[in-house]
Amino acid sequence: MTRRAQNKADLLAGTALAAAAAPPAPSPTGATQPAEPARHLHENMDRSVRAAVARVTGGVSPHAFMEAWSDWALHMSRAPGRQLEMAERAQENALKLLASCLPGTEGAARTPFAPKDFDHRFDHPGWEQLPFRSWKQGFLAVQDWWDHATDRLRGLEEQDANRTRFMARQALDLVSPSNFPWLNPEIIETTVRQGGRNFLEGAEHLSQDLVKTLTQRHDPPPAGYRLGKDLACTPGTVVYRNDILELIQYAPTTAKVQAEPILIVPAWIMKYYILDLSPQNSMVKYLVDQGFTVFIISWVNPTAEQADLSLEDYRKRGVMAAVDAISAIVPDQRIHAVGYCLGGTMLAIAAATMARDCDERLASVTLMAAQVDFVEAGELLLFLDESQVAFLEDMMWDQGYLDRPQMARTFAAIRAEDLIYTRAVRRYLLGQDDLPTDIGVWNGDTTRMPARMHSQYLRGLFLENRLTAGRFAVEGRVIALKDISAPMFVVATETDHIAPWKSVYKTQLFTDNDLTFVLTKGGHNGGILSEPGHPRRHYRLSHRPAGAHYSGPDGWQERHRPRPGSWWPEWSAWLLARSSGEGIPPAVGAPDKGLPPLEPAPGSYIHLA
Repeated sequence: MTRRAQNKADLLAGTALAAAAAPPAPSPTGATQPAEPARHLHENMDRSVRAAVARVTGGVSPHAFMEAWSDWALHMSRAPGRQLEMAERAQENALKLLASCLPGTEGAARTPFAPKDFDHRFDHPGWEQLPFRSWKQGFLAVQDWWDHATDRLRGLEEQDANRTRFMARQALDLVSPSNFPWLNPEIIETTVRQGGRNFLEGAEHLSQDLVKTLTQRHDPPPAGYRLGKDLACTPGTVVYRNDILELIQYAPTTAKVQAEPILIVPAWIMKYYILDLSPQNSMVKYLVDQGFTVFIISWVNPTAEQADLSLEDYRKRGVMAAVDAISAIVPDQRIHAVGYCLGGTMLAIAAATMARDCDERLASVTLMAAQVDFVEAGELLLFLDESQVAFLEDMMWDQGYLDRPQMARTFAAIRAEDLIYTRAVRRYLLGQDDLPTDIGVWNGDTTRMPARMHSQYLRGLFLENRLTAGRFAVEGRVIALKDISAPMFVVATETDHIAPWKSVYKTQLFTDNDLTFVLTKGGHNGGILSEPGHPRRHYRLSHRPAGAHYSGPDGWQERHRPRPGSWWPEWSAWLLARSSGEGIPPAVGAPDKGLPPLEPAPGSYIHLA
């Protein structure tokens, strides 16, 4: 019987659910607590109702957003000066809009309002001709007014201001002139040229997407993008497996390798092969070609039966199990540990715990687009407060996990202009099919999150920020990032909306070790996948010696000039400088220590849908 069916059976029978069905409440220090007592029938009924609502809203709490609107409206009603300012703004925008609509208008007066850098809805040159220019500028003028109307207001919670701005943008995006065939010059031009065939092809795309959404069908990779053949194709072997991970050891490509191996810890919210995409942009292949012995964790895609996996499970039976296996395969050598995104956060927790326990097996720690402090965690905070987290917990309690589409919708909503509406117009109204790319195939290969672990992560780290507040405990004892003495290489990306660079930069505030910080061009994924030869790339770099005073991020970009090219060679040289020399490549696995080769890379967990 499935978890969901068991919940409903217990509810109808009037019995209490097993304590393991509900996420355990974390302790004030972040330690794992004993399972909760059996819940009352009435509370189970409430949670079932909230879970049903959460599935309809994609896990977004209606209460949280209604509260934000109420807070904004009440503060605005008590601010006559701000109301007058917004009236003047409306008048100014109206005059600019009127001037831009006059025939023969040139220069700045022609386009007084510009879309955001990531907004590609108005890229077609037809939007610069009347009457389309008037519709575009009118939409952007209203958008500009709402951006200012929902700006910070004295007494208004910053999170509520951000949420009202987000909701206003969502409503405006829905009625953008680019969404309507008779207002969009690109759609009109395409329809005339194709004789309406674009609508027929768009209807076919829409029906395909509806079926896939309703059935939750997981499409196989398109031709030329097969896992293990075209993607995730760096030669290697699975040398360790448990119920949480597979550990892959990659085959050397050089006659000698550095004595210290590398362990890469990817986020469990993604399939690991974002770091081993095509051969030309594979970070794994690059490191192997530089003469390193590389290991990487491939996380399992959890099911409802694994709902009780915890953060501690991912640390102990995940990161630490991998460290133990590597220490058996490459004995008497320290490890260069690398963490990406949430994997970097988990690696920081593991490294701090190892430092506390005098475990000196780490030669260095690299954190890529990873946060340890969540006060400035970017636009994901729009979806996180007590109401939101409780809403998600009820949905995960019912399902056993946070499902793939529910996470995908959250990330897409943050950049709805480009990720939702631009794609919808292209696919359903222009009749254009999605062109496959390696990162696009990976992006569609999403994973689930175990209910207990995700609840602990959201509450202990995102909501309560325990790691940098000195309240995160491992095995009953608090850990501190300042205990980490291994040198660090910290990478942030300029346009990251998941791990904003100033938030990643704050790793320097909570550590005292030797630390190199890199800020590279690109977003959360694109900035990390910045292989040598990638066009128009640059990065900035700074070094903080151990024990140096903290210097904040304000003005940091101005003080550090951009360096052209990829940051990968800089990182490789940094790793080499902290390695002890070359030697014979280690054997594959360690059969005499219970670590025999299991199967060729990329293993089996990568294929779990």
